[in-house]
Amino acid sequence: MGVVGLALVAAGLLVWAPWGAGEPAATRLDIAGEIATHDPALVVGDEGEDWYVYSTGDVRVGLGAPQIRRSADGGETWEMVGTAWDAQTRPEWVYEAVPGVENFWAPELYEHDGTWYLYYAASTFGSNRSVIGLMTSPTLDMDAADYGWTDQGQVWASDPATSTYNAIDPGIVEDADGTPWMAFGSFWGGIQMIELEWPSGLAADGTEPTLLASRNTPTNAIEAPYVVERDGWYYLFVSRDKCCSGVDSTYSVAVGRSQSVTGPYLDSWGNDMRYNGGDELLSTRGDMIGPGGQSVSHGYLATHFYDGANGGAFRLDIREPGLDGRRLARRLDPGRGSATSPDHSRPYAKEHHDHHYPASRFPCRSCGPAGVWVVR
Repeated sequence: MGVVGLALVAAGLLVWAPWGAGEPAATRLDIAGEIATHDPALVVGDEGEDWYVYSTGDVRVGLGAPQIRRSADGGETWEMVGTAWDAQTRPEWVYEAVPGVENFWAPELYEHDGTWYLYYAASTFGSNRSVIGLMTSPTLDMDAADYGWTDQGQVWASDPATSTYNAIDPGIVEDADGTPWMAFGSFWGGIQMIELEWPSGLAADGTEPTLLASRNTPTNAIEAPYVVERDGWYYLFVSRDKCCSGVDSTYSVAVGRSQSVTGPYLDSWGNDMRYNGGDELLSTRGDMIGPGGQSVSHGYLATHFYDGANGGAFRLDIREPGLDGRRLARRLDPGRGSATSPDHSRPYAKEHHDHHYPASRFPCRSCGPAGVWVVR
């Protein structure tokens, strides 16, 4: 997500804040077409190229595979163009690893050395018997002769008998040495991170999960991690509170940062995200209810939210960066309301699962001279 902090020197201390007072809000793209997406993984094409959004699948369409939408007009109009696989190409091993799986959640797109990596999650509601799988393709262009996703197998898994975390919601980032890392997690033991390796894109030998963030509450309502690096700092974005409940959703986006990819991640007050820290960046405002599941590409921020003017139907939202060097205000939409606190007295119910946000390899094309992400 294109949001970073402002460093200030005060009383000899380095302080940062992810927003500034009185600064302009992001410009929302006026999008149309088939935009009923959940957990959008946005890829912005270069000039003259198509844009893509991969999103959580629907069991009624393409065997629940991640859905693919494409825009040929700079992200303004979207059409559903298919799913990542069909009956002949689906990852059959997943159905044995996760009995009862129906659809595939929270895809992540990441490009490395000319290969596209499609990470996805498979699970069932209310269980941490889950896997994160991987497919690769030389291109996203569905009209290209060499387009097609090849199953690369399991990246990571969790099991109720042995795991305190939930292996869903993958997000990829590279550190300064080019080593890939995968953040993941939802509820249970919070947000975790493991080391990967290129070119396989799979887990590195001997890697073990490192805790990045937790709410430390009975429900531990945190998920959908997304990490981006900027000028030696790593920014961890998470979705918090209750998703997937239409107009009753209380989803919101929070952030912290660290100089190490594995943390600790602190908010602007110095609170550790492992102990419920994190600055809230985006939450319910008017008919935009429960925004989250964020991704970023070329500085464009994509989320899903529940449309209060349309009975709580979920839909895509894309915000356009500016190029004037001004810092992102806390209020991505001016005058937004605060997120409602989650109800921890009842089980967490999901009619759809949400996640996050893929990490993009694209350089920051919307950064000002201070090295901050900007909006207009």
